[in-house]
Amino acid sequence: MKLYAPWEKAFKKVSTPFEHFLHAQTTTGMILMFMTVVALILANTPLTESYAHFFHTKVDLTVGSWQLSHTIHHWINDGLMAIFFFIIGLEIKREVLVGELSNIKVAILPILAAIGGMIFPALIFWAINHGGEGAAGWGIPMATDIAFAISALVLLGKRVPTALVTFLVALAIVDDLGAVLVIALFYTEQIHMIPLLLAGGAFLILIAFNRFGIHMILPYFIVGLFLWFFMLESGVHATIAGVIAAMAIPSKPKQTPSEFTKETKILLDEYEVYQKEDPHTLHEEQKAILRNIQDRIDAMGTPAARLERGLHLPVALIIIPLFALANAGISIDFSSIGTTIREPVSLGIIAGLIMGKVLGIFGVAWLAIKLNIARLPKGSSMNQIFGVAFLGGIGFTMSIFVADLAFAGNNTLIFQAKVGILAASLFAGFFGFLWLRYIAKGEKQRSLS
Repeated sequence: MKLYAPWEKAFKKVSTPFEHFLHAQTTTGMILMFMTVVALILANTPLTESYAHFFHTKVDLTVGSWQLSHTIHHWINDGLMAIFFFIIGLEIKREVLVGELSNIKVAILPILAAIGGMIFPALIFWAINHGGEGAAGWGIPMATDIAFAISALVLLGKRVPTALVTFLVALAIVDDLGAVLVIALFYTEQIHMIPLLLAGGAFLILIAFNRFGIHMILPYFIVGLFLWFFMLESGVHATIAGVIAAMAIPSKPKQTPSEFTKETKILLDEYEVYQKEDPHTLHEEQKAILRNIQDRIDAMGTPAARLERGLHLPVALIIIPLFALANAGISIDFSSIGTTIREPVSLGIIAGLIMGKVLGIFGVAWLAIKLNIARLPKGSSMNQIFGVAFLGGIGFTMSIFVADLAFAGNNTLIFQAKVGILAASLFAGFFGFLWLRYIAKGEKQRSLS
């Protein structure tokens, strides 16, 4: 008898793209949690020096006289994370084209809630840090970690309606888009125009590939590498190249579904003719027909869908765990942790991710519903939206990423930011989960009685 992890039971019988996405995000959340614990252990044991030395080791890429030299930490944050942002770009594109964000009547609530969930945390952080050296970190509490948040919600199983999970996914996607725009617009110190123009040229080539109907992945990969390099040299954060490249990947199949159905039926009829002639042997013509059908099935799959499905596993098992291992390891002096949390940067992040997210997500959602601008997700209650608002306060991956950009070179502020992110994410995750597990469930049962 095969055993399934709790989050796998909900998915072992389904395989739609959306459900596959949820499964991948939940698995990522479990691994991310484990690697965060490992990083914290390494940073608070006698291995701390070896841990720090490893990620600050230089790795050089040399071609003739040209050289690209960065630390392992830098390669992870600027290189591998570009693939993570590429996945985010594909997810945003899918949601806008065929997902929850494609129907404005359904999308309006998560869009408004996400906007509120970005503005209020930034304002709270800014109010606490205005005029101080940490003021540049206002973008840190704006982000929601989609993997952790969805993991917590999916683990609740049937205790929450499917529409609530969909609401959180749509909200987190809009949140990711907002974080990408913030990084591109506000955390770019200096722009070099020639590399930026070359990056624009590479993007236009990708668009041309799309328009000419090229569905092979290799050409997009090669030009995408140039796009990443030019973006790195331009001063705009290189990971933005991942999102931009994702926008150019074809999302439409070569054949329409009706054409596929019609032509496949013709081939199957021909297959049946040979089968009647000899029911015990597979004719050579039948093999050719089966190959033809397989080619048509492959043609129905889009490059965007293949890449999103194919990259989720390496991103979940390699890139995100490496990012957590490289960035979550902070050496904690428990005797002074109370003082650190009271620092303006830590306090601003904690208040932003907890109070700001709840005010922004729950408050804006409540107002939109009261004004009849939007409606509650099917089968859910405002009590459950309140719990989801707390899960939105799990910042982690994107928050740590923005912290490194906002406070580049200032290890003290980065440390304070990471302490605030970890503390807020831990509280928001546990409180949101317990609220949905016990309190929101009880209210739902009473409303049905």
